Amino acid sequence: MDFLYILFPVSGVKTYIFIPPLVALVVSFFTSMAGVSGAFLLLPFQMSILKYTSPSVSATNFVFNIVAIPSGVYRYIKEGRMAWPLTSVVIVGTLPGVFIGYYLRVIYLPDPKAFKFFVGCVLLYIGTRLFYEMTGKATAGKSKMRALEEKFKQRAAELKNLQNVRFASGLPKEAVVKTISFSLAKVEYEFWGERFSFSTPAMLLLAFIVGIIGGTYGIGGGAIIAPFCVAVFHLPVYTVAGAALMGTFLTSIAGVTFYSIIPTGAGLTTSPDWLLGFLFGIGGFAGVYLGAMFQKFVPQRFIKLMLGAIIVFLAIRYISQFFI
Repeated sequence: MDFLYILFPVSGVKTYIFIPPLVALVVSFFTSMAGVSGAFLLLPFQMSILKYTSPSVSATNFVFNIVAIPSGVYRYIKEGRMAWPLTSVVIVGTLPGVFIGYYLRVIYLPDPKAFKFFVGCVLLYIGTRLFYEMTGKATAGKSKMRALEEKFKQRAAELKNLQNVRFASGLPKEAVVKTISFSLAKVEYEFWGERFSFSTPAMLLLAFIVGIIGGTYGIGGGAIIAPFCVAVFHLPVYTVAGAALMGTFLTSIAGVTFYSIIPTGAGLTTSPDWLLGFLFGIGGFAGVYLGAMFQKFVPQRFIKLMLGAIIVFLAIRYISQFFI
């Protein structure tokens, strides 16, 4: 199998050619259910396992997002679970942040150790907040979220009673996102008979901060904005996932552009390893599509638990490396 062991000249990575797509497929399958492409897990894989640590690893991560995400976005649009007002606000807020994030990464943080500590603290808060949201005390006043959970359980029970049905959707066809109002002050939409809303300025501010972090490390921002929308804005994950993926996709295009064409003046390599990023993206393309398809079969509670566990694990890893 030595002929499958290749050198990627841009990044200097040496690995079997099937490793990047295989790892990306597994990671993105699970993370895409919560609106996360998986780039935030592929980054430490590249840095720790493949020993790819130059600033261009951030740009390579963006290439993965560009190749991988469209399949999942298509699935969410096709099934009517794309919350377009939320998507628009996320994109408008994130893009300026990505530009700032690029300069932070290249000029002030070529060594990511300190900034990874900061990101670890942020992710630790979000992860623990997600776990808290699943406790009885936190859910006591969230009647809309409980209503969705009950509807999902009832739907699952009905499907189990059907005869000769091998594979059926956990969400009915009528469970689509319907925009009620969209203004500079507030956005409101309906999903499966329940209404949800959020402050437009607050979401813009969140997206801007997420854009800075995402632009610095090449994670697109879905890993942060998706759980924040669920835990803080109390939006159902079934409607957040598509918006987070779409926002990550568009900001990743901007990120690759910034890293590829803006001169650093510091002798740093910032352009992506296109081949490595494309291989990760191929696996991610399949994983994101399958994750988007299977998301409707999985209860919100499990998705929250899975995402929270991944985020806390990554946060602890980022924080601990600062002291080693």
